[in-house]
Amino acid sequence: MVQINMAEREITVKVVYYGPALSGKTTNLQQLHQLIDPVARGKMLTLDTADDRTLYFDFLPIQFGTQNGFAVKIKLFTVPGQVMHKSTRKVVLAGADAVAFIADSQRSGASANAYSWRDMEANLRSNGLDFDSIPKVVQFNKRDLPDVKPLQEIKDAWGDIPTFPAVAIRSEGVIETFRELLRGLYRGLEAKHRFGEKFGLTEKDFLKGVLTNFS
Repeated sequence: MVQINMAEREITVKVVYYGPALSGKTTNLQQLHQLIDPVARGKMLTLDTADDRTLYFDFLPIQFGTQNGFAVKIKLFTVPGQVMHKSTRKVVLAGADAVAFIADSQRSGASANAYSWRDMEANLRSNGLDFDSIPKVVQFNKRDLPDVKPLQEIKDAWGDIPTFPAVAIRSEGVIETFRELLRGLYRGLEAKHRFGEKFGLTEKDFLKGVLTNFS
């Protein structure tokens, strides 16, 4: 959950990228890391298995200052998508303030998407987080591959949850997904903690503070 350190004038939030194995979670973080100003980003940490899948998590801290002197730190994580790493996903998801679900657009990935979504819901609830209210977006990645679901079919199936098409390996849809996730994150924090009143941090300033650091 959000950490507010008044003495150090720091606000720290946690964002987790979730989804099935090989859906593009790590690729999203790699693209964000490449696009962001080196001054605003921390080191990206990655632990991989022998078959080049993320075994534990990626951690990408992003920091920016507010007009009234607070530093906002955004910690980005991904989880391992393989079924065998269920316990690790639960640990990484603990304390999340927002979640980006990265799905495979191919019809062949539908069952893996569904399993991972149910797994995410179960892990959020196990960590004491409200699945219905936590800010979340869905990115349908790999739009460049054959036999992908039509976008209208995706929108009809996911209803009110914001969905974004992407080809993450080419950076397409990566920033759009991240921007909408940050918008939902801010609104959730505003509702719970009155960020505008307490810290003079508006939604516009929050989004600008992060996104102006991207090329």
